[in-house]
Amino acid sequence: MTEELHADGRLRLAPGPVAVLTLSAPERRNAVSRAMWAALPELCARIDRDDGIRVLILTGEGDTFSAGADISEFAESYATPDEAGRTNAVVHAGQTAVAGLSKPVIARIRGACVGGGCGLALSADLRFAASDARLGIPPARLGLAYSFSATRQLVTLVGPARAKDILFSARLIGAEEALAIGLTDRCLPPETLDAETLTYAETLAGLSQVSIRTAKAMIEAIRAGADAEPDTLRAAYDASFGGPDFAEGCRAFLEKRPPRFS
Repeated sequence: MTEELHADGRLRLAPGPVAVLTLSAPERRNAVSRAMWAALPELCARIDRDDGIRVLILTGEGDTFSAGADISEFAESYATPDEAGRTNAVVHAGQTAVAGLSKPVIARIRGACVGGGCGLALSADLRFAASDARLGIPPARLGLAYSFSATRQLVTLVGPARAKDILFSARLIGAEEALAIGLTDRCLPPETLDAETLTYAETLAGLSQVSIRTAKAMIEAIRAGADAEPDTLRAAYDASFGGPDFAEGCRAFLEKRPPRFS
């Protein structure tokens, strides 16, 4: 497996059926620079086009997921209202690109997962955290507002009252509480986090990608407020019954063997 380097080597992609995208700036606790945010849309587009990638694990190098956006760039990135608008648009595009992937995305979280880093983790479909991880969204400590799209993701996960607590208090949330309130989906021992996340991802990679991607698209449509089934999703639902995955699944069931999906 050959790693690809992006955004001056600060984003590392290890391709494969279970690809791993690593935030790699350990000297600044994997803070996400503007260049890293800017690289995400094209990188995610490539991941979506690559039929060899079925699941993406998003993680940080070392013992930290991400300390957030790179504060050392703030003086330049937010020097004027126009520059602030451009910077915020770049961050939004990066988070939206991760959220918009048609393939499952699992954020594997160690240590701190804070601010923009937490927003990036919220863009994933699932969040598996080590039991010693800490999550937080601290713009109230910086005098900033949190974006509408990231706030909506937070509210969807934890509900309005808990979202208010998280944003009002800017406190760090332990992994066990994060699991209890729906901010994360697994709380795992640090020593088994990598292996258990990989095992789960490999399970997804071996199942029907037609089923998984259609399910993801339907859930996202419902979350976005669709009142009726979009025509595209109805067509995908109907087509699945005549597709090769359904035929293979039925054969495997009758032959009492695991299915082999293409």
